[in-house]
Amino acid sequence: MSNVSDAGNELLRTDPTRKHKHTEQEAGSSDDSHLSWSANHRASAVNSTQQPDGVAFFIIQGLANLGEEKMILFVILLLAYVVILGGNSMIIFTVWTDPKLSSPMYFFLHNLSFVDMVYTTVTVPNMLSGFLTDTKTISVPGCFLQMYFFIQLAVTGRGILTVMAYDRYVAICNPLRYTAIMTRPVRLLLVTGAWVFGGFCTLPATGMAWRRPYCGPNVVRHGWCDPSSVRRLVCADTRADSIVSLSFALVALLTTGVLILGSYVLIGVSISRMGAAQRLKAFGTCAAHLTVVSISYGSASFVYISYRVGNLRPEVRIIVSVLYSALTPFLNPMIYSLKNKELRQSIRGTFCRYRSTAVSPRKQVSAEA
Repeated sequence: MSNVSDAGNELLRTDPTRKHKHTEQEAGSSDDSHLSWSANHRASAVNSTQQPDGVAFFIIQGLANLGEEKMILFVILLLAYVVILGGNSMIIFTVWTDPKLSSPMYFFLHNLSFVDMVYTTVTVPNMLSGFLTDTKTISVPGCFLQMYFFIQLAVTGRGILTVMAYDRYVAICNPLRYTAIMTRPVRLLLVTGAWVFGGFCTLPATGMAWRRPYCGPNVVRHGWCDPSSVRRLVCADTRADSIVSLSFALVALLTTGVLILGSYVLIGVSISRMGAAQRLKAFGTCAAHLTVVSISYGSASFVYISYRVGNLRPEVRIIVSVLYSALTPFLNPMIYSLKNKELRQSIRGTFCRYRSTAVSPRKQVSAEA
């Protein structure tokens, strides 16, 4: 088997398309123009240890060029991650322990909280550790596992939001048949479908990226193994990869977006036929979900636009991506707690119940004394 690095060099000499691609990356790419000398030096040092089949591991550049500002971002991101874990864990625990929260809406909500927790855990801890080290490395299998789960969980989260939109449609437009339609097997089937849909939209692009040759450099100019950033390191033509990745991204966004929009159009038609009191109550049942959907798709659109702006610094793009990945999981517990009176009362009751449980042993001890 020939050495992939030699094959990549030979391909560069013989394939004018590949040569043109390298010329564009070196001369025209704004990301490349902002890569520091130290990052290039680290990349060349690591590539000297590459395996016969390609690079041994990747370097995550992250925000290494920010200097002292890194610690401010580290503290902000750490606090946000603690809030994400705490808030979503509280929702999951409250739904599991409070019999009053047994409706399908809370079943889907605690599944969404679980996805949000895992989704942020895939990237944020690695991002935090990158703030504390000069060089953040990740193995090649670990890089592609991170890539897969990051995309898969993002699509799955939107799939669950779509399922929740359908749940609100049934509750408002068919209230008398709601319990007959949203049975436990149907709920499990809908959640399973969201996970399967996430895998279906993620596996082809990730599988193609995994099979590509990587012969150096190995610096990923992002905070984690972002697909477009890793694709720049491929020693081959990646036009097919870009088409497949974009196609399945459009399938994921358009499918979930159209289904959510369709559900709310039907909900709006049904609400328009109700009286004022019923209309207000119906709007209250879907206000939290509609807010979360708006934030989720709005932030995704902002990230897409930021990637199309050529003069943005790589650090700005990374910060925008971090905010996008953490914003919805950060806001979900707050939005549902503020806009859902039943959930808010259950969370307060859970706190009071466990506070009294913790205080009662102390009272017994003092009485015996």
